[in-house]
Amino acid sequence: MTEEHRLISAESVTEGHPDKVCDQISDAILDDLLAQDPSSHVAVETSAATGVFLVFGEVTSEGYCDMQSKVRETLRNIGYTSSEVGLDADSCGVVVAITEQSAEINQGVARLTGAQETAASREERYEAQG
Repeated sequence: MTEEHRLISAESVTEGHPDKVCDQISDAILDDLLAQDPSSHVAVETSAATGVFLVFGEVTSEGYCDMQSKVRETLRNIGYTSSEVGLDADSCGVVVAITEQSAEINQGVARLTGAQETAASREERYEAQG
């Protein structure tokens, strides 16, 4: 009888990890746009390198988010307020590369959400979209 060995790996990041910081920035942008326009279609990602944040993706919304300010506000809320703590929200680089959602994707999403309009609550609509 042969013994089978398996290697299982998992990633777990803690508070302050760049992945978590980037997720918080993307979430803050999403929340801001949805608060203004619950029908917003938002596909935004954030990436970080030493002292620079890149926000990129596609958005279709009647709302407006000053994404550069939202990045800095989120970083300040996390506690990145000085180079002495590793990052200064007010002097780090922020690059925003957002385009409007492509017509094809927008049409597909609109069709899906239109079919879900009977959902009673906001939470049900988002769950229906996956």
